[in-house]
Amino acid sequence: MFSRFVRPQSALRAASSFSAKPTSAFSGFQTRSLHRVPQLQHDAYYKENGVPEFLSPEAFDFAWTQYQTLLVDKLNLLTQDTVDADSKPGELLVKYSRRPEMASVFNYASMAHNNHFFFNCLSPTPTPIPTKFALDIADTSSSIESLKMDFLATASSMFGPGFVWLAKNLQREGMLHIFCTYSAGSPYPAAHARRQSHDMATSEPRVAGYIGGHSENARNLALGGVDVQPILCVNTWEHAWMMDYGVAGKDEYLERWWDRVNWDVVQDNYNAHGKMNSRTTSRRTQDLGMF
Repeated sequence: MFSRFVRPQSALRAASSFSAKPTSAFSGFQTRSLHRVPQLQHDAYYKENGVPEFLSPEAFDFAWTQYQTLLVDKLNLLTQDTVDADSKPGELLVKYSRRPEMASVFNYASMAHNNHFFFNCLSPTPTPIPTKFALDIADTSSSIESLKMDFLATASSMFGPGFVWLAKNLQREGMLHIFCTYSAGSPYPAAHARRQSHDMATSEPRVAGYIGGHSENARNLALGGVDVQPILCVNTWEHAWMMDYGVAGKDEYLERWWDRVNWDVVQDNYNAHGKMNSRTTSRRTQDLGMF
């Protein structure tokens, strides 16, 4: 569906070599720094080599190390010396999803979580989809290629920054869903008031109590009444792809991302028992401190 471009990793490195590494905007503040940038499985390798054939070392540094550090610094500044100082991002995004006056805490907590989820599902080398999981995908999506086309088409057409998610339906076992969250919107049912699954430039709020992306009186299920468990996402914020791929390179970025998905991690997320909310998560996400 999307044309495949061949751009050597050296070109990706050269294209983004202009980037500087700004120091933390909050380096002069004394904070408790209880929120920290989590270490990825291949963190040392990525810092040296980037994600081969996907992100150059400079783009990885910008989109992960620098950006995640900014999110964590902001979160520490907002929560220091409060009851939230030692709460994990996943707990904070659920706690404040219905609190418009706490939008800043929600936004930084949710973005820190979403960005980590994205990078946690990457692999430095192509990872085959486990056989059993491939059969599960085929049952609900007709084929892996069909799922890929639908997912990348959704991400390509998404206008504005956010994330595109693949999620397991917890009400109809085996069903998979593709949906978008705009800006810092959260995919979790427990934070459904800030799902932000629509572009607010083209959609009107339809729920009573809507305040800046919040729904005070919404039901206790995710928007649309579907209880889902996210298993994979791609970052569509411009800073994640524009450095290596340029203004018109989003489709190439998406194609290359698909070839660097760590399907073992995705399968772990898919097989996690129970609902992925602030208290029950997959083993891998718990171990990596995503929450």
